[in-house]
Amino acid sequence: MRRDHALLSGTRILEAGESSYRALAGEVETVLREDVLEVWFPRCVNSKTGGFFSSYLRDWQRGTSEGYFSVFQARMLWVAAQVSRCRLERAEDFLEALQHGVKFLNDLLWDSECGGFFWGLNDGRKVSSLYTDGKHLYGQSFCIYALAAAYQTTHDATVLDLALRAFHWIDAHAHDKQSGGYFEWLTRDGQVVKTKSAAASAGEVPVARFPIGYKSMNTHIHLLEAFTALYRIWPDKELRTRVEELLVLVRDRICVEPGVMSLYFTENWRPIPGNDSYGHDIETAYLLIEAEEVLGLERMPETERMCKLLVDHALAYGWDRELGGFYQSGPAIGEATDRRKEWWVQMEGLNALLLMHERHGRQDKSYFSDFVRQWEFVRIYLRDAENHGFYEMVGADGRPLLTAKGRIWKCAYHDTRALLNVSARLHELARTGA
Repeated sequence: MRRDHALLSGTRILEAGESSYRALAGEVETVLREDVLEVWFPRCVNSKTGGFFSSYLRDWQRGTSEGYFSVFQARMLWVAAQVSRCRLERAEDFLEALQHGVKFLNDLLWDSECGGFFWGLNDGRKVSSLYTDGKHLYGQSFCIYALAAAYQTTHDATVLDLALRAFHWIDAHAHDKQSGGYFEWLTRDGQVVKTKSAAASAGEVPVARFPIGYKSMNTHIHLLEAFTALYRIWPDKELRTRVEELLVLVRDRICVEPGVMSLYFTENWRPIPGNDSYGHDIETAYLLIEAEEVLGLERMPETERMCKLLVDHALAYGWDRELGGFYQSGPAIGEATDRRKEWWVQMEGLNALLLMHERHGRQDKSYFSDFVRQWEFVRIYLRDAENHGFYEMVGADGRPLLTAKGRIWKCAYHDTRALLNVSARLHELARTGA
């Protein structure tokens, strides 16, 4: 179902080559600056009570607060750290935001009594009924991910110490020594919360709605992401074992032919039926390759094969061949059933398509064509030309459905990572002439 064509993008015909790479890199940098960095910072920095503001309307006016969610707080710290390191001309401004974010994680989100990061806090920076005093590994993973990036930028030993305390807390309380992977929802003191025996329905984790007592694809791909980032700065033998375990588990157990992933699993990794999420498929292709590279492994054929399957399947069934843009979800085999297009999925699409072009472009020129069409979709339909930033959700026809610019599940993490990666990859492709 792959297409082999030269892309007509508005009035532009772009084919792979140095001039196209450099032109696209310039556009990407402009969007990164105008639609991510300059709209989020310093606006999101809460200088009065700490942490980052999360709620913004279409025009960037402050919306109703949802408190301090661990995932949002960590992701915005990660953005500040990455920009400080990768854009030296902006380093001074973003280093201040970095230090601000680290302080919040250390002083308030970290549970000094029991260890681990709280799932979330209310506006008073206290445990509340919304988030409870529980701790989810999805939140823990992003806190480690952010702290690893902060340490990579600052080399501050106290930042590394907090990241290592979090890793050891997770591994001591949640690692499944029998079946592999991790239990996900824990009490404040680190006790695993399991589903009721023989229950036909599962409870739901507050805010995220993960089913309690089951393992999830989503948490495990981000544990892989976080542990990979930590290993990059702290190449510990035990940590390497965990990264290798997660890499194989994600690649060989969570991912299956024809390039799909189940969302949830029993404790012993029996998959629970459900639709395939195209965004997570293409994101996981990148995360698997990243983990393999950070571990210093030669390209493993089984990893290369599965990553290509994940992207190709999403293109075959979950991508709009006319307008561009990846749909939300659908069956493992068959056309997409949820044809909405969410902002983060489109960003991961940019990252994955250019990565596939870099690795397979000599054999399959359509990856670059698809990347350029995806970029045009982002620029024309996802980007708010009037107020800047990206719409949260657009329809199959590209019309905005959800226009909020920020909430606890919508931040600048996917945007920043994709645009930084794409810009760097385009410049490298231009340099090497690939």
